[in-house]
Amino acid sequence: MNTSAAITRSQQTTVFSILFSISLVHLLNDSIQSVIPAIFPILHESLKLSFSQIGWIAFTLNVTASLFQPLIGLYTDSKPKPFLLPVGVVFSLIGMFILAGANSFGLVILSVVFIGLGSSVLHPEASRVAYLAAGPRRGLAQSIFQTGGNIGQALAPVFTALIFVPFGQSGIIWFTFAAMAAIVVQVFVAKWYRNYISRQSTQRRSVITKSNLPKKIIAYAMVILILLLFSKFVYVASMTGFYAFYLIEHFQLSTGYAQVFIFSLLAAGAVGTFLGGPMADRFGRRNMIWFSILGTAPFSLLLPYANLFWSGVLCVLIGFILLSGFSVIIVYAQELLPGKVGTVSGLFFGLAFGLGGIGSVVLGNIADATSISFVIQLCAYLPLIGLLAAFLPTDHKLKLGSSPIAQ
Repeated sequence: MNTSAAITRSQQTTVFSILFSISLVHLLNDSIQSVIPAIFPILHESLKLSFSQIGWIAFTLNVTASLFQPLIGLYTDSKPKPFLLPVGVVFSLIGMFILAGANSFGLVILSVVFIGLGSSVLHPEASRVAYLAAGPRRGLAQSIFQTGGNIGQALAPVFTALIFVPFGQSGIIWFTFAAMAAIVVQVFVAKWYRNYISRQSTQRRSVITKSNLPKKIIAYAMVILILLLFSKFVYVASMTGFYAFYLIEHFQLSTGYAQVFIFSLLAAGAVGTFLGGPMADRFGRRNMIWFSILGTAPFSLLLPYANLFWSGVLCVLIGFILLSGFSVIIVYAQELLPGKVGTVSGLFFGLAFGLGGIGSVVLGNIADATSISFVIQLCAYLPLIGLLAAFLPTDHKLKLGSSPIAQ
């Protein structure tokens, strides 16, 4: 078999060992990142931090992660750097060591900068690996990768109850073992990534990697996708940041019991993320994007008026449907801009962090000026923005536009 045929066959094969490896690293990375909000009550007491300082910690983490991801993706699109995969986790490891022993606000800020940088490196490069290892199953591949991150995020309430309440800030040191495990896995992934690039370089290919779609269509499609991300992640921010307070206020729940509802939403979201990609491969990317956001609207609109039992049921349905579409949006955008996998992944993961952080700040101010109930009722309308998905190019048009043309 000649080199060209071997490479073509490798591109048509889904490499599940690599996909599950980067999903595991994503789980460990997002578990580490979820330590930050989970430790807020402990830092508030141990370091006597004000709520304003707590807000700056969250802001620093989100801004660091969101600003650098598109830049790293843009750089590695032109110069792939497999070694960045383990190096990114080293940043997170350093951040964990600093945070475990931090005795001042400044050291906490420094630690979250390192953790944010680690996340900035991981997402665009690991998403590119998922793209390369996907073969023909891009939706499934991105879902496997993203599910790891969603599980990691869903564990934050568990960390609070089992680790930080009994052990306090020193409990963070346990997460350095998670970072070291992730480094080992990333070395394995980086070797596969390097070999993949080496095999590709042996085949002289001359193809157009730019989309054949008109620039105007690409531009408005990207605007629609960004608006859909806005509706998705500001709504998620409203739920993860404020819904527990709503439950405590309206149903007189304990803090621990209220966290169960948030965990159920995020855990259902992890299941939805895993199934969303294969469903998009079967029923179409645009259809899945439309369903994942607009399909949430009936349940989000009912949630502020539901009793405690139905609130739990609605949280599961909302989490499953809403989070089923993020991996699909990324794959759709990658196909909208072929040849820019890292840039697209970095931009969209960065926007997810940034919009969530900004949304939290804005919603917090609205809650102070009005009430928690008003915030939950207001955000219930955000999924209606999913109607815009009807104006996205069809999957057929997208496939024609992203088809490489031999020169």
